[in-house]
Amino acid sequence: MIVVTGATGNVGRTLTRALADAGEQVTAVSRHAAAVPSGVRHVQADLAQPQGLAAVLDGAKALFLLLSGDLHAPDARPADIIDLAAASGVHRVVLLSSQGVATRPLGPTRIAMRALEDALKESGLDWAVLRPGGFASNAFAWAESVRTQGVVAAPFGDIGVPVVDPADIAEVAAACLLEDRHTGGVFELTGPEVITPRRQTEAIAAALGSPVRFHELTRAEAKAAMTRFVPPELADDTLDIIGAPNSAELRISPDVERVLGRAPRPFGDWVARNIAAFR
Repeated sequence: MIVVTGATGNVGRTLTRALADAGEQVTAVSRHAAAVPSGVRHVQADLAQPQGLAAVLDGAKALFLLLSGDLHAPDARPADIIDLAAASGVHRVVLLSSQGVATRPLGPTRIAMRALEDALKESGLDWAVLRPGGFASNAFAWAESVRTQGVVAAPFGDIGVPVVDPADIAEVAAACLLEDRHTGGVFELTGPEVITPRRQTEAIAAALGSPVRFHELTRAEAKAAMTRFVPPELADDTLDIIGAPNSAELRISPDVERVLGRAPRPFGDWVARNIAAFR
């Protein structure tokens, strides 16, 4: 049995389906009630209270660990989940980390994530670490304003990064959970091209077949919007990257293709699959 945390999110939902389609027994864990694929067990649990996961992990062979926003806070203890997994007999953990662990190692949330990576590597478990850059699905934040006003509002309109499709992250995660050959791997996951928010807006407009205007936010405006969902430290670390990406953050990684045997999906593919959210 494989336990997937964050199972209702953009990565976890696709990963859960992929594992179920591969014939695996899957337990999908999320904080709130949710529909899951046929044959998948769903459990409501809060990762901020790891003791609640004990019964979920009992008998599991592998765990996909995705931290919710509050587990990025300075006083969080996500390493407790690694300890609990080991005590429960889990053999393999695949951790969804962040590209910034390597490219911005001194950011507050990056220091905490590096510590979690180190705890996993020292746990005695089989492990793999995924370090994605920006997610294509972050564009969902624009869906309401596109539907109601025909506007995308974002900071740094002409500064781009190679955003990665969450479906690619999920497929790499599935491979790492199921295949021994990826054990001990650290995989940097990006899309195939650097794309700016302004060009993302153009891709959404093209898929809709109607104009969409781009409105540039200040950094302060963007942070105010982001901190409704994530801790301020994580918002600042993210804005540092998308506002002034360094050469490592602009690099197109070969790791998606190395694991999956195909190139990563471009942003336009993600838009085409999700355009209903913007109509």
